[in-house]
Amino acid sequence: MDRFSRLRTWVFDLDNTLYPPAMRLFDQIEAKMSAFVMEALSVSHKAADELRHRYWMDHGTTLAGLMTHHGVDPERYLTEVHDISFDALTPDPHLAELIGQLPGRRVVYTNGSAPYAAQVLKARGLEHAFDAIYGVEDADYLPKPHADAFAKIFAKEEFDPAEAVMFEDDPRNLAVPHGLGMVTVHVAPEAAPADHIHHHTDDLTGFLDRVKKHTRR
Repeated sequence: MDRFSRLRTWVFDLDNTLYPPAMRLFDQIEAKMSAFVMEALSVSHKAADELRHRYWMDHGTTLAGLMTHHGVDPERYLTEVHDISFDALTPDPHLAELIGQLPGRRVVYTNGSAPYAAQVLKARGLEHAFDAIYGVEDADYLPKPHADAFAKIFAKEEFDPAEAVMFEDDPRNLAVPHGLGMVTVHVAPEAAPADHIHHHTDDLTGFLDRVKKHTRR
């Protein structure tokens, strides 16, 4: 935990990171994705589910695959798949306090859209805890885990990777930050041990509570 004492930039993924997977918000988005693929490509529900998953595996996001192979309009896609209910999310005042007390810049970077991220943060009571929100549109729709996507977003913040950390639920998306020299934290119910992952937690609030003891403002 001593490595956290030098950090001045804190980068957080959004979905299943700043809210627990048990809240199952992303289930709604996956259903919307499949519906979009069915309508846009005139395929069955089964085929749409298979394409959604394959493009996520091969390209980082379903959207990236749809843009590459089918020329889908990204703005329309992001608007439609993020048109969901946020009632499953509950505020976490303690998490908001802990993030707000972290020294330096606090940033959200998601493969979703920035407007969607803002809605999630509001539902979680975290909207005042962050200094900036970046969505996939801010990387010209190139998603994590692509190195160029990170480069586009991180260039906007101009931070020293040796003084930064990335919190993320998808282990793939921690490889580039690790390679840049950032601390990496995998936030997920189950650990996925890998050389590019420094820490794992299934409880972000509890983890930041421990980090608090090693930070200086």
